[in-house]
Amino acid sequence: MEIQEIKQRFGIIGNSPLLNRAINIANQVAPTDISVLITGESGSGKEVFSHIIHQMSPRKHGPFIAVNCGAIPEGTIDSELFGHEKGAYTGAIGERKGYFETVNGGTIFLDEIAEMPLGTQARLLRVLESGQYIKVGSSKVEKTNVRVIAATNVEVYEAVKNGKFREDLYYRLNTVPLRIPPLRDRKEDIFLLFRKFTSDFTDKYRTTQPIQLDEEAQRVLVNYSWPGNVRQLKNMAEQLAVLERDKVITAQTLLTYLPQETSGKNLPMRVDNQGKEDFSERDLLYKVLFDMKRDMVELKKLVADIIENGGVSVNHASNSQAINQLYRDIELNGTDGDSQFTFQQPVISNNKTNAFNITHNAEEIEESLSLVDKESDLIRRALKKHKGKRKLAASELGISERTLYRKIKELNL
Repeated sequence: MEIQEIKQRFGIIGNSPLLNRAINIANQVAPTDISVLITGESGSGKEVFSHIIHQMSPRKHGPFIAVNCGAIPEGTIDSELFGHEKGAYTGAIGERKGYFETVNGGTIFLDEIAEMPLGTQARLLRVLESGQYIKVGSSKVEKTNVRVIAATNVEVYEAVKNGKFREDLYYRLNTVPLRIPPLRDRKEDIFLLFRKFTSDFTDKYRTTQPIQLDEEAQRVLVNYSWPGNVRQLKNMAEQLAVLERDKVITAQTLLTYLPQETSGKNLPMRVDNQGKEDFSERDLLYKVLFDMKRDMVELKKLVADIIENGGVSVNHASNSQAINQLYRDIELNGTDGDSQFTFQQPVISNNKTNAFNITHNAEEIEESLSLVDKESDLIRRALKKHKGKRKLAASELGISERTLYRKIKELNL
């Protein structure tokens, strides 16, 4: 089947080369029976491609089921996928068929596969290798004939290196990798999708006329990064169709429906338009490192002034307090990433000031850039500051106490 026919059949809009390539791969792999790993950001349309592969395969008349592995609790996912016997665990009042039994002869789509527990991954690998599985609480080997299509919005190989995903399962699933491009890489398709969505919502809500964008609003639409991809674009189009009385949308109006992008949007962190932070552990670590770098730049300027002027005179209490605070914030032996300086603590008061005595060693040192080392150092400092009280240390770091406890075990602190 031609790519254009597939687009019409499954309602796919766009002419991006990356999109066409993904459709072509799905078209080629569909008649086979091999496993497929679909990767792509959340909202980019991974489930649509799983339907394409199933509907164009010899299994199209068989059952199809989509399972979100991240939405099933770890204690019950084995039962959901493989079934259980009566009395297998507390609450198992009867026998239950799993998805691999009910979808026999069809296709199962395992979304968010990277969230699957390691024990379940081992069971899944056995199904992929031999078509065999064992129900929870049973010793009888069952057989199934199911095609597995998996999807994830994370980098699975990184999870493999971190020990959170089985390497053998990764290579077994990744027989044919299929990457769905994010919307920001399909700029030529953004306006086409927007017009389709607004037209559909105009008919659905029976508004007088469809939404239109002026030229500046079109530029804003196309150049926005769309972190939520097609799902975010569709939701915004629906909001405009329902809420806006003036159907000619300006750039200023459009921006009110888009999360504000900060000037530091390329940094590995995000800040919303109220300035409130919503950091993950990695984002928090980056933020601390950037703050430390800025502080070290200020410290280097201060040291340069001291070397040039041969001393510092302090005439006001506020200045003396600032310098004393600066001294408390740094170690007696501190590094600026380029050279090493040794400080002898000054005595600074309103009436008397002893100048800094500074020895500059021309020894070049290399600052550790390991995130693990930085993370360990931050956790140690937080625990030391709060005298080993994990709850207070976790609050200081901006993470949960449970996460802090896990990090302490992982880093052998």
